Amino acid sequence: MVSFTIPKTQTAAVVDHSGADIRIDHQFPVKSQEELLPGECLVKLDCSGACHTDLHAALGDWPLPAKTPLIGGHEGVGIVVAIGNNTANSPVKLGDRVGIKWLADSCLNCEDCRKGREQNCSKAKLSGFTVDGTFQEYVVSFVNHVTPIPENISSDEAASVLCAGVTVYRAIKYSQTVPGDWIVLPGAGGGLGHLAVQYARVRGLRVIAVDTGDAKKELCLKLGAEKWIDFMECKDIVSEIVSITGGGAHSAVVTSANGAGYRQAVDYLRPGGTLMAVGLPGKATLEASIWWTVFKSISILGSYVGNRQDAIEAIDIAARGQVKVHFACRPLKDLEDVYEGMKAGKIAGRIVLDMSQK
Repeated sequence: MVSFTIPKTQTAAVVDHSGADIRIDHQFPVKSQEELLPGECLVKLDCSGACHTDLHAALGDWPLPAKTPLIGGHEGVGIVVAIGNNTANSPVKLGDRVGIKWLADSCLNCEDCRKGREQNCSKAKLSGFTVDGTFQEYVVSFVNHVTPIPENISSDEAASVLCAGVTVYRAIKYSQTVPGDWIVLPGAGGGLGHLAVQYARVRGLRVIAVDTGDAKKELCLKLGAEKWIDFMECKDIVSEIVSITGGGAHSAVVTSANGAGYRQAVDYLRPGGTLMAVGLPGKATLEASIWWTVFKSISILGSYVGNRQDAIEAIDIAARGQVKVHFACRPLKDLEDVYEGMKAGKIAGRIVLDMSQK
């Protein structure tokens, strides 16, 4: 029988209160197997992606407050090393490699869960927000919600698919597009955006990438974007998109965490177009002309992360080599510096924190 030695303490990145600097705690306690509740599992992490959502949780600038003290992170990959006593019919076993997502747990029995909107469950637990997340060496998660990780994808590549990948995959899946349609991706060079470019290409869509900077331009075009628009240089983004597409884009998936990416979307979408709202600016509002929204039959849909099936599908596409995460590895102790890079908008692709790097 497989067994693992579980230490009593570990290294964790802690935010003591909203807006506080990251504190690296080398003596943070680890739950023992006996302390796990039924349905809980303990995962020894290989790595964790760092997401803009984690920055919002640390700053406390969302309408919903995160718990404090908080260990952030919700893109973890590692090995199941313990399962709570009296856990019935566990879909995972000791030694399995699994992923931890933003949605840590849900009841699975309410209407939202039954209809595949587990992320909207009123009893949902959120990794790195309402429960401690993956910026630590060992994390408590839940057997029914961890995602199995296929053998043919590395842990550090799988990490960012668990949130950034799942989120844009679901948004594109429900974007009411068909192969050959034009899709606009504001924030295309960022952590979510660069994956959206690839998932859109897998779906057969024609991608217009909107972002700024030479590094992001090079990345987006390399990944298959058909057109690039630098929002700092283009004087009329709406006219440019309408011209490129011959009448307007069929859909826009807005992943940027500010209100600007939303404001123009209704104007550059063609009649019957769909705006997928994904990025979560803390206090910005969605401003759109009601007249033009109605007159053009525009759909505006909020798309919030993804369910268990979305995660399995998104990981499978990446494991088959159709989507590649562009990332750089950093040690956990660099998390504060990573956050500064996010604030400045200087990170192209994704940062993954390697738990083996001290």
